[in-house]
Amino acid sequence: MTSESIQSLASLSGTGESEQLNKKRPRAKMAEVINEHIVEIVSDSGEGAQRCGQSLAAIAARSGNGIWTVEIIPAEIQPPHRSIAGASGNRVRMASHKVTNVGDEADLVIAFNEQVLLSRVRAGEIKPGATILIEEMWKRDPDPAIVATYEAVLAEIKDAGYRVYEIPMEVECHKLVPDPRKGKNMFVLGMLCAIYSLDEELAEAQVRLTFAKKDQKIINANLELLAAGRTWAEENLDIHYLIPTPPVEKPQIVTNGNAALALGVVASGMEVCAMYPITPATSASHYLSSIFEKVGCVVHQAEDEISACTFAIGASYAGKCAVTITSGPGLSLKQEAIGLAVMTEIPLVVINVQRGGPSTGLPTKVEQGDLMSAMFGSHGDAPKVVMAVDSIEDCFYSVITARKIAETFNMVVVILSDAALSTAQQPFDRPEFNADWLAPPVNQSAVPVDAHPYDWDERTGIATRFIPGQPNGMHCLTGLAHDRDSHVAYDPKINEEGLLNRSRKLAAFQTTLRLAPVFGDEEGDLLLIGWGSTRGAIEEAVTSLREEGHKVSALHLKYLQPMASGIDDVMRRFGEVMTIENNWNDPVSDPMVTPDNRRYSHLAMLLRSRWLVDVDCWGNARGQPLKPAAIKQAALAKLGKA
Repeated sequence: MTSESIQSLASLSGTGESEQLNKKRPRAKMAEVINEHIVEIVSDSGEGAQRCGQSLAAIAARSGNGIWTVEIIPAEIQPPHRSIAGASGNRVRMASHKVTNVGDEADLVIAFNEQVLLSRVRAGEIKPGATILIEEMWKRDPDPAIVATYEAVLAEIKDAGYRVYEIPMEVECHKLVPDPRKGKNMFVLGMLCAIYSLDEELAEAQVRLTFAKKDQKIINANLELLAAGRTWAEENLDIHYLIPTPPVEKPQIVTNGNAALALGVVASGMEVCAMYPITPATSASHYLSSIFEKVGCVVHQAEDEISACTFAIGASYAGKCAVTITSGPGLSLKQEAIGLAVMTEIPLVVINVQRGGPSTGLPTKVEQGDLMSAMFGSHGDAPKVVMAVDSIEDCFYSVITARKIAETFNMVVVILSDAALSTAQQPFDRPEFNADWLAPPVNQSAVPVDAHPYDWDERTGIATRFIPGQPNGMHCLTGLAHDRDSHVAYDPKINEEGLLNRSRKLAAFQTTLRLAPVFGDEEGDLLLIGWGSTRGAIEEAVTSLREEGHKVSALHLKYLQPMASGIDDVMRRFGEVMTIENNWNDPVSDPMVTPDNRRYSHLAMLLRSRWLVDVDCWGNARGQPLKPAAIKQAALAKLGKA
């Protein structure tokens, strides 16, 4: 995603504005009032479906609706046109309440051709009987094979019970622009604004913001397309919905996870970000580069992942903690440098926006596959703090917290986000700046003459860090085993002393943690434990189960290394415990899998080994966010009630 498109998401709304917009929202005749809807806009790559979805979400959020979005991204940069593998677009969940996840199946789909539509149907992403609006130009294509394929897919879709509308997008857009392929997305946006009774002025403002860096002629053309789409839908469609909006009590910001991470870097007081472009993390660095220089800070694009990490370590050594942003393959490459930061006790924040693996894997798809590598990836004993973000808002605040931990304990802190959060949009209360977020000034006072670079505290293992330039603080920094004076030393006792104190810092930090409250009752038949982006889906599933009378609760862990005390006590109060994770675990139904060889999900392995509790696991690594209905079904199966 470009920095321009991310900027277009940072829209704000306040109490008064939201109430006014509620009054101004058009009430179409016979509009059906609904609680929520999931919309998908899918096209070939390059036709603007993603931008259309982003704009729809921003408009709905500015109107006061709860939203959550997920981008539909093909694995290839330039996939073949009109192909099942080439589907590109956006899923937008809009509701009259706060939304915390992608939801289940889509209620309405707009497809620019039948092949991208077929990909979503075959993936099981569309609700039975859903409404489908499809570009009808293909039935007049000069290639008979394309006409035949279009008609065959449409017949299949109709026979399956979907409600299908054929839309003359190409014809209508050609009335306004010479290349309809570059205008359909705004025409479709206008249609959606009409279908969901969204405010016309808000939609126009969003279009102006989206194309703010373009020529005025381009802005005007897109506004005309927007208006044409709205008019066509109002005159030709019999589907009109109204999603009520609750009053907004505080000003809100609407942004995605990567932009929230970038804003968190600014708010934390860190002044250097070193990175190497990698999907799906790059947009965080791009957005940061568009704003960082305005506050006197630097984004450094290094020649590779290793250089990016060592650059950040060098910047941190100079006095202020720095950050490096990457994804799974980049984390693998950074591991030796991360070990250097651990050995030298230089504070460092590493943001890992996880994607499918191993190797190149699934560059544009979600997976929670990096927990173990984040904890244990470096050779030797390299203790580091590992924490996971669970929402767009949490992306912002977690970076601030990570910087404080890193500088307080002179440690590496790894933040685990993922592809689901990276592009998802969600409104949350606009942060009110707090000076305590910022890093303190660099200490340049003289070091006591009798002080040592590694004067480890006997209780916490923390040593006061020497900053280059401090009088009496000169010493030789090394990644080799060293003594308290930072002299290379291979003596067994000295090496063990270093290992002990670096580990002791992790133990000291653990004593500051407090366990999150249980979602639901404190005891029951089944406890679902999760981490990271799965929180919203898990809690929605648990809410549904509890409404049906099942004794199911949830516990979500933010800190994965170390973990807070009390987790074992919570687990032992439930008849069954199961983790919900978006990473691989061996299915027990596989004939080759036995209790002796089954591979468990990452968190399940950690919980089983630490507390010797029989923790089961459920999840998948299909490259898609986990959905509430699937989690609910897995929980019912565990309870023996599926």
